[in-house]
Amino acid sequence: MKTFKPTIFILSIIVASLLISSCSNDDDLSANVTITEGTNGDIGGDFTGNGGTTSETFNWQNELSTADYNADITASPTGLFQMTVKDSEGTTLLDRSLNGSSEPDTFSGVTSSGEAGMWTVTITVSNFNGDGSFTLSEGN
Repeated sequence: MKTFKPTIFILSIIVASLLISSCSNDDDLSANVTITEGTNGDIGGDFTGNGGTTSETFNWQNELSTADYNADITASPTGLFQMTVKDSEGTTLLDRSLNGSSEPDTFSGVTSSGEAGMWTVTITVSNFNGDGSFTLSEGN
């Protein structure tokens, strides 16, 4: 008959505990998008991330048919930032992104022409590490 060896049992528990605690913890990953400037006329915001992923959609009243846009990653060695803008009829007028591992780290311009009214703006950050900002203003 085999005898129970407490030393092997205790070592097994210690090894199992170490393996469980050394696994990556996705709960530490975070990302956040915040509107810092109105939802009529001009809209702007900030985004931050610690390796996390999030997507936020905002309604924006644009009385004109285009919008001026700008986005900038101020510190992002990894991850992706994406801005999607749709007009009041749901037509995509802008779909641009910045990849944290390559240049450029900014973009700006004017959207395609669309229908005035309530537009939607979707900001997505994926596996994002760093921070940045974006703005939209009524075009011409």
